[in-house]
Amino acid sequence: MNQHLQHAGIKLLNALSRHAELIMQVYLSGSLDESKHGPKIIENLCQLGILWRPESDTQLRLKSAVRNLLEGSLHDERNRQIDANIGSALASLKTLAQHYKEALHHSRYAESEAHLSDLTEHVYALTESLSNNVRVLFSRINNEFGYVSSIDAKIRENELAQSQVSELLKQLEMFRFDELSEQAGSNRELRHLMVVTLQHSFSKVIQELSIVQARLLELIGRFREFKGRTQLLKGFLLHMEHKPDFKPGNYTQLSQVPMLFNQAAALIKPAAVDVHRLEHEQDLQHLVGMIKAFNRSNLRAQPERAAQNIQVEQQSAAQFAEDKLRLAVEAYFCQVIDTGVRLTALDYHQQHELEFDPEVWIYQVVGGYQALGMDEQNYFALDTTGEPHPIYTGNYIIRDVELGLR
Repeated sequence: MNQHLQHAGIKLLNALSRHAELIMQVYLSGSLDESKHGPKIIENLCQLGILWRPESDTQLRLKSAVRNLLEGSLHDERNRQIDANIGSALASLKTLAQHYKEALHHSRYAESEAHLSDLTEHVYALTESLSNNVRVLFSRINNEFGYVSSIDAKIRENELAQSQVSELLKQLEMFRFDELSEQAGSNRELRHLMVVTLQHSFSKVIQELSIVQARLLELIGRFREFKGRTQLLKGFLLHMEHKPDFKPGNYTQLSQVPMLFNQAAALIKPAAVDVHRLEHEQDLQHLVGMIKAFNRSNLRAQPERAAQNIQVEQQSAAQFAEDKLRLAVEAYFCQVIDTGVRLTALDYHQQHELEFDPEVWIYQVVGGYQALGMDEQNYFALDTTGEPHPIYTGNYIIRDVELGLR
């Protein structure tokens, strides 16, 4: 018999008996008036898990386990026990919220306070249930499922915990905070309970469950590694039992060494020259001198290259076409200066029947404007005409440019 567990249970039951009046007051009112009781009593009940404070700015309440015990023993129909299913719990919350809003609408304030107290208990019981589930998972993980002895049993417990995490995550998907927000409306108390409190608990549980999943995967990998090593050792022991005269062979004398034993490190490790070692200065200079001499010898060994004819006609033609395009752009700029009238590049291209491709012409006009100095650019105003690309956002297709004087 576990003496420590027995002592803790007797201590808890004695506290329930000794403070029965206080516990029933909290059960009926929903919260504890701390001004009527001493701090030592309150601290003792909190340590025993009878009372708890959901948030730092809220009053002390009964733990859901104690409340469920009283509800089941007293057959109290006023406080219905919350189902472990989150979908059923959320449906109960929405129903109580409707009762509360209806009572407020008809000015039945005493009834509305009772519904609000029930709703508060249900919300905090749901958040406590989620926290307890995560706490149980963490306690099982932290001692690496120490309540079972074999590796196979630990693997089964790990798989069970993973299935429980998956089931809890599926249940958490039932939270629809947009619906809860719409249900709460503009009522401050309802929004604090059904949106703020539940969302805070939801995000906290999601983060903790992600850590639990990572720890479970790490543990099951370690357990399977242990299991593999154990099976390997058991196989070796079984082999030695059947063949007690077995002796490992000299693998160093084999021409083909098994990969299990072929793990020798390289004899020569990677190295690099340290040019800061003064004692190696002469050797390094000698090596550099040999490299230069080798390069010179290679140059002397190369045969003389024969003279080649270079055809420059095509280069001259390309340069001539580029000059014509540049001169046409300069003429376009000069016409705008002389007339003072704004003129687009394509209109100028049609008026003078230029032989250049229109796209190349527009590109050259923009390039000629960009090639001007800042002072010269200030005399001109270059506007583009086009539209955004219909498929690739952020790209702008230029159809034409218009040049004018500022």
